[in-house]
Amino acid sequence: MRLWTFSALLLSLFGSGLALQIQCYQCEMTDDCATPEFIVNCTVNVQDTCQKEVLVKDDGIHYRKSCASSAACLIASSGYQQFCTGKLNSVCIACCNTPLCNGPRQKKRAPQSSAGPSVRLRPPLVPACVLLLLLGAVLC
Repeated sequence: MRLWTFSALLLSLFGSGLALQIQCYQCEMTDDCATPEFIVNCTVNVQDTCQKEVLVKDDGIHYRKSCASSAACLIASSGYQQFCTGKLNSVCIACCNTPLCNGPRQKKRAPQSSAGPSVRLRPPLVPACVLLLLLGAVLC
């Protein structure tokens, strides 16, 4: 029943001509590239996730940003989770699914005056285990 429902949903999305596309930053450099020249359109209905890798090397922090399929990004991020220490030779991989979500981290702002509470929105980072559980539930 689940497989039939999932198939019907996919058929209705793709059959209606609705194309799912996301924009991400794409680069490989020591600067946290987040300017318009690094924005790319990901492959429609294939690359549905932005990926950001942060590597700590002898000569500093290196960034690798790209489009990815959600499955490939989840496999990579879960495989490198044990190496995400923030120390030398650390490799951290994050996956997100909103436009340009693999950009730089938002800088912390100074506390606001008594104008009320501050709300800070972040793009959702989907834990690998949650998506793997959902994928397993759909395919079983």
